Amino acid sequence: MEIQIVLFDGFDLLDAIAPYEVFTAAAMYTDEELMVKLVSAEGERLVTSGVNHVQLQATDKLNINKKGIIVIPGASGSVHDHGLDSIPVKLKKAAESELGMLLKNVLEKPDILLSTVCGGSLILAMTDLLEGRHAVTHHMGMELLNASNAIAVKARIVDDGDLITAGGVTSGLDLALYLVERELGPQIAHAVEQLFEYERRGTVWKAEGKTPIELHNDPIIEATHPPISTKDNTDFLGKWDTTITTPIGKLSVMFEIDRINGQLVGNGKHGSDTVPLDHLILEEHQLKWSMKVTKPMRLTLKFCVSIDRNRMTGEAKAGMLPPSKLTGVRIS
Repeated sequence: MEIQIVLFDGFDLLDAIAPYEVFTAAAMYTDEELMVKLVSAEGERLVTSGVNHVQLQATDKLNINKKGIIVIPGASGSVHDHGLDSIPVKLKKAAESELGMLLKNVLEKPDILLSTVCGGSLILAMTDLLEGRHAVTHHMGMELLNASNAIAVKARIVDDGDLITAGGVTSGLDLALYLVERELGPQIAHAVEQLFEYERRGTVWKAEGKTPIELHNDPIIEATHPPISTKDNTDFLGKWDTTITTPIGKLSVMFEIDRINGQLVGNGKHGSDTVPLDHLILEEHQLKWSMKVTKPMRLTLKFCVSIDRNRMTGEAKAGMLPPSKLTGVRIS
């Protein structure tokens, strides 16, 4: 069996090295041939990590036709800005590179078990591979995972069949130990744990067994919130030509907002796609809604805007991505 740990520019060192160490140790305890390789989508090259620019040697090109396990690490960098050093930008660049093209075909390969560490699952989300799939990522990226139409699960490790994801800075250890247990058995995984003096954290989540009973909030508290009034919403009505500046590209969106039977309704046109504005409400002179977009990646954006005569300003947000500035003008 071959384990390919994929490096890309800006990768997180611990996400890559921790699984490498676990799998290398597991190879000592089994008579099964186990080869652990650092690879890149481009082939043999030095790949620079996201922090302190540490370079690791990728010895081969990622082979999606090779039976075994593929591990995708996350990125490291800033989470507070739109710059080139930000984690979302690094993940998006990886998704748009040759790596993203190769990964689009991986889940169709029955002999490959695809796995991710921490933010690595967001690379899959950005290539539309997680829609409808259970997955986890770093806690700061869970909203973005949901916004990409994945089913985000708050767990250390999520086993979704041919896709295993792990969330958390040190989760590469837990992911690799679980994969060793799944592929080679619990005794070998236990031997590696003893060698490392480390025990895997958390219960592995699977879509199996009985579903827990949902614990509801007090309905009295929910009932104290009166319906949102939509009488004072005339300023927002009309067609709006807007630009949304995101960390990973600009969106040009035409919004049309109307009132039917006292209720606010609307849609947004982005390219050839026209989609409805969901949960359109007016709160304290600000209009809020959510909207699904497919470019520059598949996301559910949450909007909050204000009006000054014929000018609209506000922001759109998706999970861990920094808020994106929205500006626009009324055209009718």
